[in-house]
Amino acid sequence: MKLLSVIVSMDPASGGPAQGIRNNVPFWKQQGIVPSILSFDAPNAFFLEKDLGIGIGPVKNPWAYVPNGMHWFLSHLEDYDVVLIHGLWLYNGYAVTKAIKQLKRLGKQTPKVFVMPHGMLDPYFQKAPERRLKALRNVIYWHLIEKEVINSVDGVLFTCEEEMQLAATTFGGYQPKATYNVGYGIIPPPLFSDEQKAAFYDKCPAIINRPYFLFLSRIHPKKGVDMLLTAYASLVDDSTKRGELVPDLVIAGPGMDTEYGEELKNLEAQYPQLADKVHYPGMLQGAAKWGALYGAALFVLPSHQENFGIAIVEAMACNTPVLITKRVNIWQEIAQGKGGIITEDNIPSLIDGFKQWMGMNQEAQQLMGAKAYTTFYSHFTAEATSKKFTEVISR
Repeated sequence: MKLLSVIVSMDPASGGPAQGIRNNVPFWKQQGIVPSILSFDAPNAFFLEKDLGIGIGPVKNPWAYVPNGMHWFLSHLEDYDVVLIHGLWLYNGYAVTKAIKQLKRLGKQTPKVFVMPHGMLDPYFQKAPERRLKALRNVIYWHLIEKEVINSVDGVLFTCEEEMQLAATTFGGYQPKATYNVGYGIIPPPLFSDEQKAAFYDKCPAIINRPYFLFLSRIHPKKGVDMLLTAYASLVDDSTKRGELVPDLVIAGPGMDTEYGEELKNLEAQYPQLADKVHYPGMLQGAAKWGALYGAALFVLPSHQENFGIAIVEAMACNTPVLITKRVNIWQEIAQGKGGIITEDNIPSLIDGFKQWMGMNQEAQQLMGAKAYTTFYSHFTAEATSKKFTEVISR
């Protein structure tokens, strides 16, 4: 079976969908699938995988339009058995479904087509106060284009049950032919090594031999980093008064050079108790990323909306407990497995979550880390979820 994944960018900095494809490719191959990846990156982009990554970009505008996209689809879609569109609201979904229509009118063989929204049908995006204009844009775009994309494909694939349920509540006229919870998973991380620790320390030398909480994701308002800083400042202030040592806070990821990143720096400056306690090593990859995840006392991602959160699962795979909000769609699996602390997405609840962790003895903290790993292995391995995906697209 020949599978084409269509995604706007395979740049690791673009987030989870690109990494999710990379995680699944080896297991797709094991199951007899011949995978190809079409992205709208430049053909010579350094991160495109050899023999897998086909770049036909770069894109020309925020819609991710590429001038030769339609020609490529009309010329090549017949070569594939299944096409998987990643994400919504962009040119890739519109172009694939339009090309399929044209090929059918010409009486040509067409592949099955599936869409994986990656959380982009979450009602959060229509309700967040700061997204009013974008929400209006989405309503217009939904009725003009995206509703037809969703309702015309052979199926819509979701990463967890909660995402699938939420998607049905966001827009009127949502009537897909079929919906499937295929799950989402990662490749188990490499075993811990001193080289990983050294690589992380090289990126964040101020943290050497100091305990730390770890945030590892894009620096973006949706991720609740401002809320994290405020809650952490409260924790440090309260614990210092009681003579307790609070781990440092590492905020790792791309985006500190943005306007929001500047806001975070200004916010941190308002809390003198955070002097020398917060560190920004930038985006961590490879050995440095694994060194950071293995060494963290607690992984923290207080998102206002998170469809899956690959970094959360990667932390759990490293025996690191997590602190997340109920706006992360896999929170129920983590709560049931007792692999982390679950809070609401507000500052008082986040403070309570930190205090809960601080109130645990070392044995209890380590046990939570062990349960985090068990939860990962039970629910979030790429090998298991890729089998579910293969079963669906083979029907």
